[in-house]
Amino acid sequence: MSLLARLAPHLPYVRRYARALTGDQTTGDHYVRVALEAVAAGDRVLEESLTPRVALYHVFHAIWLSTGAQLEAPSDDGSGVEDASRRLMRIAPRSRQAFLLTALEGFTPSEAAQILAVDFSEVERLIAEAQSEIDAELATDVLIIEDEPVIAADIEALVTELGHTVVDIAATRTEAVDAVARKTPGLVLADIQLADGSSGIDAVKDILARFDVPVIFITAFPERLLTGERPEPTFLITKPFQPETVKAAIGQALFFHPRNTRKAA
Repeated sequence: MSLLARLAPHLPYVRRYARALTGDQTTGDHYVRVALEAVAAGDRVLEESLTPRVALYHVFHAIWLSTGAQLEAPSDDGSGVEDASRRLMRIAPRSRQAFLLTALEGFTPSEAAQILAVDFSEVERLIAEAQSEIDAELATDVLIIEDEPVIAADIEALVTELGHTVVDIAATRTEAVDAVARKTPGLVLADIQLADGSSGIDAVKDILARFDVPVIFITAFPERLLTGERPEPTFLITKPFQPETVKAAIGQALFFHPRNTRKAA
């Protein structure tokens, strides 16, 4: 198989990553092109011990570092809406890269370590550093939709530990809708099967019809959402859950969801 054929399936993803790093598609594509040209010319060799995708990202980073490239913050477009690229630029560059490789590109920490040419513990430190910065910056009000008191208390403790505020805990669809009417949350954590037989899916639909907020489903019945019949949720956690999985999902959901930063006068 030719080199181009091996790399072609991965090019859209490394372009996405480059755009996220730079905040600009043209700039990102430039560095991807330079990396590919270096590989084609033999100036950079894909590591045989790595998978083609990991090897491609590894070469991209080697090129990036060799050019001394700087990550500039994108200019304010005046819309008042802050997207992920603006928030990314406030994270330290190395932590930013580790966070994007794992949160956006789906690499494992071990693969991210290979790409960045650092050891596993360093990647874990960088990811934790990025997560800490994100948690501190994106503190928000959270609505929990959960009918099991013990589970609701566990989720509330995790949310509070991250610096967020739980504004309400709803056990039914009606309670969830009423809670949002009282206080608009910045994040919703929802179970599917609720106390009175109502559906957390329907509760979330009601909420999203009025407000644009990120949602994380935490459920023992993931198959009810992973049907292929409707747009499937980006963030879906299966019970019993690991605390670190919930924390990571909260950080990612808030980070990648556009938010309005323009305050009322």
